[in-house]
Amino acid sequence: MKIRQALISLSDKRGALQFAHGLAALGVKLLSTGGTAKMLRDGGLTVTEIGDYAGSPEMLDGRVKTLHPKVHGGILARRDLPEHMATIAQHGIDTIDLVCVNLYPFRETVAQPGVTLEDAIENIDIGGPAMVRSSAKNYAGVAVVTDPEDYLALLAEMRANDGALSLATRFGLAKKAFTYTARYDSAIANWLTSLDEANQPQQFPDKLQLAFDRTETLRYGENPHQQAAFYRDPIPLAGSIAAYKQIQGKELSYNNIADADAAWECVKTFNGGANSAACVIIKHANPCGVAIDASLLGAYEKAFKTDSTSAFGGIIAFNGTVDTDVVAAMNERKHFVEVLIAPAFTDAAKALLAGKQNLRVLELPLANNTNALEFKRVGGGLLVQTPDLFNVQLSDLKVVTEKAPTVGQIEDLIFAYRVAKFVKSNAIVFCGDGMTLGVGAGQMSRVDSTRIAAIKAGNAGLSLAGSCVASDAFFPFRDGLDVLAEAGAKAVIQPGGSMRDEEVIAAANEHGIAMVFTGARHFRH
Repeated sequence: MKIRQALISLSDKRGALQFAHGLAALGVKLLSTGGTAKMLRDGGLTVTEIGDYAGSPEMLDGRVKTLHPKVHGGILARRDLPEHMATIAQHGIDTIDLVCVNLYPFRETVAQPGVTLEDAIENIDIGGPAMVRSSAKNYAGVAVVTDPEDYLALLAEMRANDGALSLATRFGLAKKAFTYTARYDSAIANWLTSLDEANQPQQFPDKLQLAFDRTETLRYGENPHQQAAFYRDPIPLAGSIAAYKQIQGKELSYNNIADADAAWECVKTFNGGANSAACVIIKHANPCGVAIDASLLGAYEKAFKTDSTSAFGGIIAFNGTVDTDVVAAMNERKHFVEVLIAPAFTDAAKALLAGKQNLRVLELPLANNTNALEFKRVGGGLLVQTPDLFNVQLSDLKVVTEKAPTVGQIEDLIFAYRVAKFVKSNAIVFCGDGMTLGVGAGQMSRVDSTRIAAIKAGNAGLSLAGSCVASDAFFPFRDGLDVLAEAGAKAVIQPGGSMRDEEVIAAANEHGIAMVFTGARHFRH
């Protein structure tokens, strides 16, 4: 289908002048509105304003511009139906073969601090979505363009085909256009239904609309008999796992992505301080080894010691540039790794890693951005919550025992509590000297988690004498405290808040253990 007449009406005018010049050079007549028409005319193009074309001026402060039979008749008329073509000819309506439209900046408007309902309403586009939907519906005869990134490719196709665009191209543009208007309406619905009685936006809308783009179809899901795909936000947050750049290795699996996300979110919490280099090893969604040190190599060596058995086939994340020392250490102990993640790798490290063709190596910028909301699908519904952003600091600690922790113990307690945040509940983390010594995860009983963590440390040949311990939630009874004391712990960090806090504190005093409360729980299910 050859393009003879185009309508251009844009809020985002990036690349529009060059696109219009390309259309004009192909003999396409140009229709336009308001500010877009002025821009094109100032750019040396001949343009007919919609008001002149339709014989009806813009009115109501621009609210009514393109809502006219000469516009929508020219778009919606089916070229394959003689009666349609006869009708528009009878009314002096020309076909419009290409519609280039993007919409008022509603999302950008409501993202501004202090935006009013009136401002938001005035940035709800009416004529634009109508034209986009009309054009997309009639893709058999009309090309609809909503994305400036498509301009160059469309011009190239038209130049190669005597001004025509294929049916396949027009259908692809239509699918993109319907997605565009659906997401635009979703943004409006989400914002409006989040308003309270005073018209102030709240955290959770009454009606929640979600939008994600499929980036890849995965080989299978958690298990080979399940199908899976990976979707990401249309604009993924910088520093989020969805923004990864894969520099080598096999395609990522469903479990790889889930575990890589856990590793990356954990390692991002360790920034700043003398020992700021961090290494996190994840296995089946749980940290099996975490450490901080003056160097990434030191952090890796310490993290690996925690549980070298579980580290086999794990996911490793670093918070700094990986060099050959780290890769050589991994190679020396024949450490099989599924995914390796870091903000950067030296060229020499990349060359050394290239010998492991199946190893998936990801680069990600180190940014502490987090999703505004977290989602968990349940049968027939969706659980929605804000993310757990509590990252314990010295000022959060409240000493509740007769014995206060030393400066060194405080550093280890803070480290352990940050790790516990990423361990499945019930979580118990023993640590010392900036490394995990034993991790107990996912047990129904906190006492069992404590025992498992101690067993893990014993299996690794690590002593728990003088260790520090983090519990992701309070101890409901003193038995958990008794078990960790028996293992050799000398300092404990927990949120507090149990009916039996005094009983647990008394037990800590009996054992000569220093204990601090944070007031913030870290359940992770």
